[in-house]
Amino acid sequence: MSKKPSTPIKPDTLLVNAGRDTKMSHGFINPPVYHASTLLYPTAEDQVAHRSRYQYGRRGTPTSEALEDALQAIEGESCAGVALLPSGLAAITSALLAVVGAGDHILVTDSVYRPTRTFCDTILKRMGVETTYYDPSIGAGIAALFKPNTKAVFTEAPGSQSFEVQDIPAIAKVAHEKGALVLTDNTWASPLYFRALDKGVDLSIQAGTKYIGGHSDIMFGCVSASAKAVKQLKDYVYTTGLCVGPDDMFLALRGLRTLSVRMKRHFESGLEIARWFEQRPEVLRVMHPALASDPGHVLWKRDFTGGCGLFSIALKPVDQKAVYAFMNELQLFGIGYSWGGFESLVISFDCDEYRTATKWSPGGPTLRFHIGLEDPADLIADLERGFAALKAAG
Repeated sequence: MSKKPSTPIKPDTLLVNAGRDTKMSHGFINPPVYHASTLLYPTAEDQVAHRSRYQYGRRGTPTSEALEDALQAIEGESCAGVALLPSGLAAITSALLAVVGAGDHILVTDSVYRPTRTFCDTILKRMGVETTYYDPSIGAGIAALFKPNTKAVFTEAPGSQSFEVQDIPAIAKVAHEKGALVLTDNTWASPLYFRALDKGVDLSIQAGTKYIGGHSDIMFGCVSASAKAVKQLKDYVYTTGLCVGPDDMFLALRGLRTLSVRMKRHFESGLEIARWFEQRPEVLRVMHPALASDPGHVLWKRDFTGGCGLFSIALKPVDQKAVYAFMNELQLFGIGYSWGGFESLVISFDCDEYRTATKWSPGGPTLRFHIGLEDPADLIADLERGFAALKAAG
């Protein structure tokens, strides 16, 4: 921001002001978009001594610096630096590769985003890194799974698709006592609603493709680091040449300005529809940690201040063709992966295909919903049409 506030400001104000320097942008409110590779030094002496704020487009521009500064401000004082990556998965894999190497062992929650698991089971395995998956509800009991070569614990709260809430402070305490680092995928809540680094996490990851972008039109990821992990992270990202295109950086920065109002609407609408699902006779249970009925609600209420529009439901036993009839009848819910955009989405899923440390027994077919920015009444009317089709097909 152009002027440093004389008193502390709240997250909503930070989102509007962080990363903005109107002096550098000649008075324009938004930072300029630098499409840049080569930077010219004034003299040979400057080049040899690297006497320049910037060195090369891949290593940073005013555009990337503005986005990094804004993200760091939102994370809070526990954040020592931010790395920008070209996708959410690239952020996950970069965070892991920054802290592990051949011969190491890592612990990964069984509820993790499936591409993270695939990376651990393929690339990391070929590199000689061993992965042990653990029950997301393990808490401090994770101490029993540590080995002398355990270097990192990967958490995700709530879990991908199944929405278990982990006791991250308890896990972090054990991990740090054992000399390991803690990573978390914080895409669901973002630092607005879960200050991961304040809870003991060393590397907090977001798929900025989701809510930071907010319009389903960018690929972007970021990793925020504690002082303990920032050098490893930055060294890895710089050495591997990973970077984000300037237009996606600009759109991510623009998305940050409205993140709070969008997240609030997604969360409120999602909770309204989750409660509506709880009353439906076709629904066995709703997986949403902000519901009092959810097994993870107590932990969520302790550690989180909000959430987003993503949750799952388990239907009562019904033929799969009836599930497809329900999905195909929906007019306002697109059938597609990803989430975090303005539009509502639905997918069917089955965690039993890949879980290894826990048994997935939801009791019936499962669907994941992302509640967008449409009017909840219209979405509910659409879902009622879907249930009518399910009944007719069943």
